[in-house]
Amino acid sequence: MQSLSPRVRALGAAGICLVIAVAAGLAVDSRLDRHWVLRGLTVFLAICCAALLLTDQTRRLRQIVTAVGLAMFGLVIPVSQTTWSKPPEVKFALQVATDAKTAAQKAGQGAVSVADVKAAAEARGGAVGSFPTEKTPEVHGADAYPVIVRAKRDQGRPWACLSFTGQAAKVRAC
Repeated sequence: MQSLSPRVRALGAAGICLVIAVAAGLAVDSRLDRHWVLRGLTVFLAICCAALLLTDQTRRLRQIVTAVGLAMFGLVIPVSQTTWSKPPEVKFALQVATDAKTAAQKAGQGAVSVADVKAAAEARGGAVGSFPTEKTPEVHGADAYPVIVRAKRDQGRPWACLSFTGQAAKVRAC
């Protein structure tokens, strides 16, 4: 059986890395930041590793570096970025955003209000705004967008920031 030429192997590896990177980026919820710049840098490094397939592969160390680079930059890092994009506080904020949008649509509102977000967070057992402490007794982020959403009402951090433009939600860590 004849082996593939180095050029075909390099193009195939680069193509697979590109497909994995784009698929992993699109798998992230559109209401979250998809970190396209970081994903682009990762794809660039994966393609650089794929380009190493064009070089002489007689040395064992070069084969190991190429394989590890392709595995890390082409598969492990893009999949990890997608998996880690939704920590528990962000999942809670996404659920609150969905509930608040549904409530606003049922009420016939054109935009989601802060009161809708607050009601949705409290219905799920969470709270809106920063947690008041002795140092900072004032509650911040509870009366205007971006709203701080906490998954547990008796706990401060971790939290996420939720904002709406009309009915379109945007969730980010804050």
